[in-house]
Amino acid sequence: MATFRYVIADVFTDIPLAGNGLAVFTDAREIPEERLQPLAREMNLSETVFVYPPSAEGHVRIRIFTPALELPFAGHPMLGTAFVLAGPLQLEEIRLETDAGVVPVRLERNGSSIVFGWMRQPPFAHEPYEHAEELLALLGIESSGLPVELYRQGPQHVLIELASPEAIAALRPDFAALEALSPHGTMCFARDGETWKARVFVPAHGVPEDPATGSAAGPLALHLARHGRTAFGDEIEIRQGAEIGRPSTLFAVARAEDEIEVGGSAVVVARGEFRL
Repeated sequence: MATFRYVIADVFTDIPLAGNGLAVFTDAREIPEERLQPLAREMNLSETVFVYPPSAEGHVRIRIFTPALELPFAGHPMLGTAFVLAGPLQLEEIRLETDAGVVPVRLERNGSSIVFGWMRQPPFAHEPYEHAEELLALLGIESSGLPVELYRQGPQHVLIELASPEAIAALRPDFAALEALSPHGTMCFARDGETWKARVFVPAHGVPEDPATGSAAGPLALHLARHGRTAFGDEIEIRQGAEIGRPSTLFAVARAEDEIEVGGSAVVVARGEFRL
């Protein structure tokens, strides 16, 4: 019987049992390949990370699984893994190898404790979304304030601007219909004073509603800057997850099309092991 240890962190929050939960198997070298997806399904979190020795210029190599499939990149796994691993290593920056490239995460500390991290996101493409009318109709939305565009970062997300935070809160998606329409995630967002309120739906990846989505936060910062809602270099604050009882706070900045960072906090809440 083999033992596989894991850590659970709540990401994009500094409060336990909020934010987006993440499982990190800190040494996955002995986990058989055929066990990875079942373990992620068993954890039933938005993502589960498996950590391996580096193969290039990173400190470690990681693989990321949703309950349904493997991803080349995702946002909250980067930040959560950085908090889990960089603490014992006393690093100011940790470089995580992913299938989308090496992702550096800069860490801010208060004494010996990590309190915040900024990840530099890999470059990504964007394009008009070809099924925009069908998606708007499915969600019961008459129109988007900005062009409906697909950003090919991580799980890939379609971005839709609504008129108010109340309109965001009122969304009641048909997840089966969303999954049938598109393999991509959908981020609906609206300005809420000095912040932005967002909800993200990714049913095709086994995540009906995501509590905090770093791989959509970076594209949102770029989307707003490209279309004049903000300026390049402006830091935005995103609130997400309230409707499912997991309030989260994300920060993002697009300094240029290919220079995007996403930041936030995380807190370790549990440790355990599987005996298989």
